[in-house]
Amino acid sequence: MTVTTKTIGGLFYWKGQQKHIRQFIRECNVCQRNKHENIASPGLLQPLPIPSAPFIDINMDFVEGLPKSEGKDVILVVVDRFIKYAHCMALSHPYFVLGVAKIFLSNVYKLHGLPASITNDRDLVFLSRFWKELFTSQTEIVNKCIEQYLRCMTGECPNQWVKWLPLAEWWYNINYHSATKMTPYQVLYGVPPPSHIPYLSKDFAVESVDKYLSAKEEVIKRVREHLLVAQNRMTMVANKKRSDRSFEINDYVFLKLQPYRQQSMAHRSSQKLAAKYYRPYQVIAKIGSMAYKLDLPPSTHIHPVFHVSQLKKHKGNHTVQGTPPMLPQTAALQPQNILDRCIVQS
Repeated sequence: MTVTTKTIGGLFYWKGQQKHIRQFIRECNVCQRNKHENIASPGLLQPLPIPSAPFIDINMDFVEGLPKSEGKDVILVVVDRFIKYAHCMALSHPYFVLGVAKIFLSNVYKLHGLPASITNDRDLVFLSRFWKELFTSQTEIVNKCIEQYLRCMTGECPNQWVKWLPLAEWWYNINYHSATKMTPYQVLYGVPPPSHIPYLSKDFAVESVDKYLSAKEEVIKRVREHLLVAQNRMTMVANKKRSDRSFEINDYVFLKLQPYRQQSMAHRSSQKLAAKYYRPYQVIAKIGSMAYKLDLPPSTHIHPVFHVSQLKKHKGNHTVQGTPPMLPQTAALQPQNILDRCIVQS
């Protein structure tokens, strides 16, 4: 902008010259579609709400790439978002929706009931219609912990990890967590995990039962306070490298797609020199606090809802040209019949 102002100022002059030049550059369609944004990553961190009780909101994920052990090579990890208690279940690859659902019902649902929400990494299993109809409604760190434990315990016999999986689950749930300030076992049951020293239980009076339940409620209250502090600290640190951005309904915004999505949506002779943004589209709805629905043309074959970081507000009232993202015509072809099929482990 400074270079352009200096260049024009050396040849011409009129009143309000710098202001007019600055406005013209900001509203330039070519500049808006092709130039980088020199700002912090748009979109502030929006942490998930803190659950109200154990096993109301859970995370789910898969640990893959393990060696075969008793026919199993995948671990389904389920983690409660409130107390961080984890369940680990061994599966064999390939795993399908029905099998995963049965494993979940047999190992998690029977103990804690149906969760109100499930957070996952958009694995195809979770996105299937069956999974949605069945349930109607931090795991990555846990995966690393479980893998580390199995790596230490199996040693030179990695194909024996299935035998150690129950102990790995127990080990994880009795370890101290800095976010909750106690072990997942203690949060769930209200008492510290049992030690290896034998303990002889006695009959409990009603007053003792009441005291136990009151202590458990106090533990849950403390956990929520600790989680809130940890969440606020995480949000504050993350937002230092982010910038706030929002749009209004009927605003026009440029759309940015990842290179591999651009290649699949529209044919371009030179991907390297292609514009970074597609022509502006009208905002027709706000989804949550960080996503917007755009009025894409009927020929577009992508989902119309995008995160705020993929959008940039259009400036000016110039007529905009550009190719909308769409699938090539050959992508609409469908096979007439399947002659044979097989499943190959990747």
